[in-house]
Amino acid sequence: MTVRPLDPRLLRYAVSARWFLLSGAALGVATTACILAFAWLLTVCITGAIDGRPLAELLPQVGLLVAVAGIRAALVYGQDLLAARGAARVKSELRLGVLDAVRRLGPGWLAGRSSARVATLLGRGMDALDDYFSKYLPQLILAVIVTPVVVVVILLQDWVSAIFIVVTLPLIPIFMILIGLATQVVQRRQWAVLGDLSSGFVDTLGGLATLKIFGRERRQIDRMRSITRDYRTQTMRVLRVSFLSSFALELAASLSVALVAVSVGLRLVDGSMALSAGLFVLLLAPEAFLPLRQVGANFHAAAEGVAAAEDAFDILDAVKTTQADAPVPAGERVATSGPLRLTDVSVDYGRGAVLAPISAEFAPGRLTVIAGPSGAGKSSLLGAVLGFAPHTGTVELGGMPVRSSTEERPWLAWTGQRPSLVLGSVADNVALGSDPVDAVRVRHALNLAAAPEISPDLSVGVAGAGLSGGQAQRVGIARAIYRTLDRRCPVLLLDEPSSALDHDTEARLLDGLRALADGGTAVVIVSHRAAVIGRADAVVRVEPMILAAAS
Repeated sequence: MTVRPLDPRLLRYAVSARWFLLSGAALGVATTACILAFAWLLTVCITGAIDGRPLAELLPQVGLLVAVAGIRAALVYGQDLLAARGAARVKSELRLGVLDAVRRLGPGWLAGRSSARVATLLGRGMDALDDYFSKYLPQLILAVIVTPVVVVVILLQDWVSAIFIVVTLPLIPIFMILIGLATQVVQRRQWAVLGDLSSGFVDTLGGLATLKIFGRERRQIDRMRSITRDYRTQTMRVLRVSFLSSFALELAASLSVALVAVSVGLRLVDGSMALSAGLFVLLLAPEAFLPLRQVGANFHAAAEGVAAAEDAFDILDAVKTTQADAPVPAGERVATSGPLRLTDVSVDYGRGAVLAPISAEFAPGRLTVIAGPSGAGKSSLLGAVLGFAPHTGTVELGGMPVRSSTEERPWLAWTGQRPSLVLGSVADNVALGSDPVDAVRVRHALNLAAAPEISPDLSVGVAGAGLSGGQAQRVGIARAIYRTLDRRCPVLLLDEPSSALDHDTEARLLDGLRALADGGTAVVIVSHRAAVIGRADAVVRVEPMILAAAS
C-alpha cells in the first residue's frame, strides 16, 4: 500500500477539488505573508522596547501587529469556511458519481458485492471526508507554501540556523511516511470491519423473520457481538497509532526547534549575532515545522475518509474498464417502436461465457416467454437487454442498434425478481419516478397486475414491509405496468413475475399482461412455469452452456 499525500483521482472525479486547491493556495500565500509580517513586527516592537524607544514611537508597529493578527485570524476562518464548502461539494460530486457508476455497472456487478458496504460508503464513508478537507488538506497546502518560504527567509537572515532546519526538517516527512503506512493499515482494517458490521446487521434484519421461525435468532447475537468487538478493537488500534504518531512528530519538531534555539542563544551570548536577527529567526523557526507537523498529526483524522475515497475511486474506475461500448452517434438514436431483436447475444462477465449465443425477436402485440432450466442464463439474457450485463452480439429496436450499455432506455419498462419498494404508500411505489401521480392509472396498473385488493393508500415500509411476498411482487409488476402506460414504452420485461403467486392469481396476472400485449406492447417474460409458457404466443428456449455446446 502506497502513501500518497493527494490522490490524483480526486481531481479527476471531483471538479470542486480543483477549485478548493486553488483557493487554498491563494489563502496559503496570504497566510505566509502574515506569518512573515507578524514575526518582523513583533521583533521590531520587542527590540524597540528593549532599546528604550518610547511607546508613542512604537504605536504604528503595534497597530500593524494587531492588524496582521486580525488578518491572520480572518484567513483561518476563511480556510475553515472554504474547507466546509469544499468538502460538501466534493462529497456531493462523489456520491452522485458513485450512484451513477452503480447504475451503469448494473445489478450484475452489485450482486457480487455487499449493498450494505456501498451504502456505508455513500453515507459514513463520504462524511469522513470532512476531516480530510478541514484538517489534512489545508495543512498540506500550507506545508507546500509556508515551509519553503520560511526556510528561505531564515537562510537570508542566518545561514547557520537554516542549515539546522534543512538537516532536521526531513526527519518529519520520514516519520510521516512510517506513521502513514501504519495508520493506513489499521484504518483500512477498521473500514473493512465496519463494512462487515453493516453487512451483518442488514443480513440479520433481512432474515430475522426466517431466523425467528426456526428459533435461531439468538445465535445472531453472538455473531453481532463478535463483529462489534472487532470493530472496537480496530478503533482502539487507530487511536493508539494516532496518539503515538502525534507524540513522535511533536518530539521531532520540538528537538529541531530546540537545536536552533540553542545555537541562536549561544551566539547571542557571545555577541556574534544581533538580537533582532536572532529573535526574528526564533519566531520563524517553529513556523517552518508547524505545517508538516500538522499534516502528520491530522493524517490519522483523514485516514478513514482516504480509505472510503479509495473505494469510491475503485467503483468509478470500474465503469471505465467495464463500459466499453461505443456511444450512439448523434442522429442515430434508438427507435421508440418496432420489434426488439437479438442477434447472437451472449453474456460474459469476464470469467467465460455464461450464455450460449441467442437470436430472437420480440414483436409488438405478442407475449413471449424466455424459458429454460434454472442457471441456464435467462436472467443474464434479460440483463443484456437492460444493459446491466456485458455481452456480445447486437440488440436492436425497430432496426436501430442499442449500442451503449450506459444509454438510457425510455422505451423499456421492467421489474426484477425482487422489486425494491420504498417507504411510502402503494401509489408512491407504483408511480415511482413519475410526477404528478395519476391515481386512475395507478388503480388500472394494480388491476392489470392482479392486485385489485391492494389499496393505493396503503402505507408500505422499507423493502415492502407490511406486504406479503406475493403482494410486494405484484406492486413491483404494477410499477412496471404504470411506466409502460405512462411513458408508452413499447417493451415490457418481467423476470419471474409469478414466482410467489398461487395459480388463480397467476392466471389473473397473465390476463392483465395479455391485455397489455393486445394493446401493442411487446411483453417479454422470463419464467419456467408451465402456466406462463402455456399462455405465450412464442417461447425462446435457453439451454445451459454444456447442453448448448453438446448440441
